[in-house]
Order: sequence, then C-alpha cells, then structure tokens
Amino acid sequence: MSDVVRIGSRASKLARTQVTEWLTPLADRLPEVRFKREIILEGGDQDRVTPTLAEVAKTAGGSAFSTNQEAALVSERVDVIVHSLKDLPTAVYEGTTLLTTPGPREDVRDVLCGATLDELPHGARVGTGAPRRVAQLLALRPDLDVVPIRGNVPGRLARIKGRDRLHAVVLAAAGLNRLGLTPEVHQVLDPAVFPPSPGQGALGIQVRTDSLAARLLAGTGDHEVDACVRAERALLAELHGGCSVPVGAWGRVGPDGSLHLSAAVTSLDGVMQVTAAGSGPVDDPEKLGVSVATDLLAQGAAGILKAIRKP
Repeated sequence: MSDVVRIGSRASKLARTQVTEWLTPLADRLPEVRFKREIILEGGDQDRVTPTLAEVAKTAGGSAFSTNQEAALVSERVDVIVHSLKDLPTAVYEGTTLLTTPGPREDVRDVLCGATLDELPHGARVGTGAPRRVAQLLALRPDLDVVPIRGNVPGRLARIKGRDRLHAVVLAAAGLNRLGLTPEVHQVLDPAVFPPSPGQGALGIQVRTDSLAARLLAGTGDHEVDACVRAERALLAELHGGCSVPVGAWGRVGPDGSLHLSAAVTSLDGVMQVTAAGSGPVDDPEKLGVSVATDLLAQGAAGILKAIRKP
C-alpha cells in the first residue's frame, strides 16, 4: 500500500508550477509515495484591494502569503507546504520545520519589465508593491514615480501601458522564468546594487516535525542552496524584518567554496542606504547572517527600520 503525502500550496499558476518543479525529481526517488495536491487560499490571494501587503498581513493575523497554509499543516489537513521561500516568515509555526532547501535555486534577481533604467524618462511611472523594490528603485532613480501594484505575475505585466499607463514594472526573475513570461524589453537588475529579498528564487518545503512526510523526505534538498538561504534568513531575523521592510540579501557560494553574503537596508524614499558584506564557512550560515546584520546595524540600519515601522 502506498504512503500518501498531501501537498498544500497557493492557487496561482506560479504556485502550482513550483509544486511540479519540486515533485518532478522525487517521482523516481520515491515511487512508493502517492502525492496529492490541495489548494489553500491566503489573505494576499483573497484581498486584492488593500494596497500594501503589510496591511493584508495584519488582517490575516500573520503573513499575507503563508498563514493559512501553515495552519493547514499544523491541523494535519496537509502534510507538506511548498512555499516561495521569500514569502515565509523567518519564524515558522511551532511543531513544523523547513526541510533542506531544494536545488537548483532559480535566478535570485529582480527584473525591470517594459524598459531599462537608462531608457526610463524623467518621472516615469514604475509599478511595484514591495517596499524593498520601491526603496532600491528610488535609491537609483529618485525621479521615478513608483506606483503600488499587487497581483499575480501576468496581471502585473498587463499593467504596463495598460489603463495605468505604467512605463515598467519590477518582478522576480524566478517567477518570470518559471512561467516563461519574461518580456522582450527588460533589464535584469544587478544583485550587487539591487539585492533581492532573502530567499528569493528558492522554494521552502515545510513539514510537521517528526511526521511521516518529514521522514520520507529526509535527505532531499541541496546543501549549498540551503546554506545561502539560511544565511539570508538569519540576517533578516536579526534585523527583525519581514517582507514589509526594505531589506535585500544575496547569498552565494564562491569558487573558493566559501559562503558569501551581501545585503542592504534602504529608506523608503531611497535617500539613505547602508550596505555590508561578509564571508564564512558553508556549514555555519547563520553565523554569517548575524555577522552581516550586525554590521548593518552598526552603520545605522536600526534607525532606518525604526522610522519605517512607526505607526
């Protein structure tokens, strides 16, 4: 008799594509397991009116894109959740754990869709709902009129030259690549100057600790990818940040085998930005994340984040 593992994810085409991406290499490895999928709607999926995800998260009682899925996991409605890791808070529900992050990781970078930064006219209207992207765009081009937008990838792309008359929108390369929707006119933004959200491009596989699913899936994942995202998430946790604060972090393993991490904290108007970088052993990513976060705090990141968090 086959073991059954129930997989929960959000309803979007991107979320379903991510489940397929994760499941495909497991088919040969776990032929005795039957995987069943279940759709779970999140606050950010149901509320398309509230302008910011921070406000949606308050209403949802946690995260705009993970609260209901984690609740379904804890209540044993499902056995595994496949997240976009950048949407998952650094502190997961008690009694659950993240498996070793799957690899390979998709492209971590952001993409300006519809134009390049140099081509955008003065005062151009650029759409994005992420505080980090707003802040980093204004740090590079303070003249831009950044317009808050939300929705799935196709919907945000459609806002270019639509009724909103946007010149461009900023999206994650990972989502564009997974859906095959990268537009002809675009610019991939250099992560050295436009560091992505911690965990961007990576999948987060969450299970109940000591569950059947945890035992069946033990040993899956990519340890180098895992080290990178653990360093990024440790930095974010040390800064007491989440998806509603402008923190960018980019972890990668260099040719020398060391783990490298660079990060930036930027004020929402783009005027102030502090950056830091460091390296360390792959087997201690959290130490590196805390070290780089400490450097950011010493340079004034705490003041930037405090101003953003004021009610």
